[in-house]
Amino acid sequence: MKALFEQLIASIGEDVNRPGLVDTPERAARAFEFLTKGYQQSLDELVNGALFPSDAQDMIIVKDIELFSMCEHHLLPFIGKAHVGYIPQGKVLGLSKVARIVDMYARRLQIQEQLTHQIALTIQEVTGAVGVGVIIEAKHLCMMMRGVEKQNSLMKTSAMLGNFRSNVATRTEFLSLLM
Repeated sequence: MKALFEQLIASIGEDVNRPGLVDTPERAARAFEFLTKGYQQSLDELVNGALFPSDAQDMIIVKDIELFSMCEHHLLPFIGKAHVGYIPQGKVLGLSKVARIVDMYARRLQIQEQLTHQIALTIQEVTGAVGVGVIIEAKHLCMMMRGVEKQNSLMKTSAMLGNFRSNVATRTEFLSLLM
């Protein structure tokens, strides 16, 4: 990957041997590996048994989970937050694992719509929840730094599964608790 970054920098007309750029290909390769580390993670290792028996039947929400991802269309970041809610059915997921699931999928080349859906499906799969709701709000640098250059636009996506889709009251409770 280092050689590819060196080639990329040279292709825009820069001198890869100038002092400020000598180590940039190596740093850029390490940064890109970190930004896409979700490909190296597995759900089983991430959850690591942190699924606990529980009689809880009320909605659980983890909101304002910071996320950083890379737009698969332009390889530019999008930055925002995820709100994840679920209604357990016999077991609950360790709190930090919700954030780790968000990060695992966010740290891949991604579109926000798919990211939202992947998180919801995974929470549903892991917990067996009665319902899951995920909302993501993010600013996309591909829209801010290039193209239409709109600095204040914010994209919101949602995925509602189970009760969150079929029951208006459940969906309304979830949305009202996010305010």
